[in-house]
Amino acid sequence: MSKSIAIVGDRFMLPSVFAERIASACGNGVDIRTLEQPWPDEPMEHGYAGSSLHGLKEFVGDPEEVAAFIGDAVLLVTHLAPISRSMLERLPKLKFIAVSRGGPVNIDLQAARDHNILVVNTPGRNASAVAEFTVGAILAETRLIRSGHEALRTGEWRGDLYRADRTGRELNEMTVGIVGYGAVGSRVVKLLKVFGCKLLVADPYVQLSAQDRKDGVEHVGLHELLARADVISLHARVTAETTGFIGREALGCVKTGAFLINTARGPLLDYEALYEALASGQLGGAMLDTFAVEPVPSDWPLLRLPNVTLTPHIAGASVRTVTVAAEQAAEEVRRFLAGEPPLNPC
Repeated sequence: MSKSIAIVGDRFMLPSVFAERIASACGNGVDIRTLEQPWPDEPMEHGYAGSSLHGLKEFVGDPEEVAAFIGDAVLLVTHLAPISRSMLERLPKLKFIAVSRGGPVNIDLQAARDHNILVVNTPGRNASAVAEFTVGAILAETRLIRSGHEALRTGEWRGDLYRADRTGRELNEMTVGIVGYGAVGSRVVKLLKVFGCKLLVADPYVQLSAQDRKDGVEHVGLHELLARADVISLHARVTAETTGFIGREALGCVKTGAFLINTARGPLLDYEALYEALASGQLGGAMLDTFAVEPVPSDWPLLRLPNVTLTPHIAGASVRTVTVAAEQAAEEVRRFLAGEPPLNPC
């Protein structure tokens, strides 16, 4: 089998790191060519509100240029390059695609199956990074770190944040609800245990680990979690079922003054309903790292609310994420070339 490998990376998932890990895993004899895309310095096409390529979301690159670069390669390793049905018609030699992300939403998976192309991904590559970021986001909201920082930046000393009727609460006296118990959600649960908070998990498709059950983590329905939690942290995937599922009805169930954290995906939220809940005080605050449209429009109403912390989709960004994803992708390449079954087929 030809060992021609096309690598389409970017300025986060560096092509050089992919190439180094693949060469180390596969030894001599692999023919590697690389292409670097300008993300994240230039935004990706988000695709949730409509995509220029049918069925694809979160991708970077002109289809014609990407297809021309892949050319006669048998294997493709990428992070964000789009692979559509029409592109695959031009790539008859392509037999394997490794996507260095948890959800390969930049690939037309049905088209890949129709062309007998194996697609693998790297689940959990940034689970540790996102989980740590989530804990930081929870602390920033519950301990008034954002409020104190923003006041000092304008020259105001918020001594009132020390008042008993206004100051923050410790996690050991709070209930935290985790919506979604996958690689990230389960890791957030593990990290939060050391704070001593009560932990609730809502996910109808999985069961809690034996250790989590032993440690007192409760598996509950979504509405019960929303009603009981002081902090609600979202870790679900975007599906037809979960798109906009945190809307008026869901937010109407939350405790007054609860905090909402979203380090998952923007389309999980109904933003009009979220704005109303924050403006009215139904929610005490929110920390949002991902959005339905990225970059966020400059006139977006949520940008003007004083009880919202916003970051530009960086929860999963860490140096370790790069190396872990590259190592997982390289192992999948090695297995394919050796005729071994994949670890993470899509």
